[in-house]
Amino acid sequence: MSIDDPITRPTPASPTAASGPNRSGGRGRRLVRFALMIVTAVLLVDAIVGENGVLALLQARRQFAAVERALQQSRDDNASLREAARRLREDAGTIEAVARRDLNLIKPGEKVFIVKNAQPRP
Repeated sequence: MSIDDPITRPTPASPTAASGPNRSGGRGRRLVRFALMIVTAVLLVDAIVGENGVLALLQARRQFAAVERALQQSRDDNASLREAARRLREDAGTIEAVARRDLNLIKPGEKVFIVKNAQPRP
């Protein structure tokens, strides 16, 4: 027989024969796709609810905002306390008001009237 003989010449594989449903490679590809989908789903769930996921990020942002508000409140309190301390050091009127209120002091020549059953000042 010769090489040009049609009986011995190899025939090209038809595309329908290679893509048939009983092909062993098709089941393997489906398994690989299924495994990839499972891995993707697990990674997606981990990205959303994992230790460093989106939900943890949102919780951290809420905590950061709360701490930032508390810090600003502390800064405001410190500023008002600094101003009160400055007035107590420098303002004679403030010093007198505190002495009258806290120490019950009076100026010479003033008279004190004590009223019983009176409501105390807040």
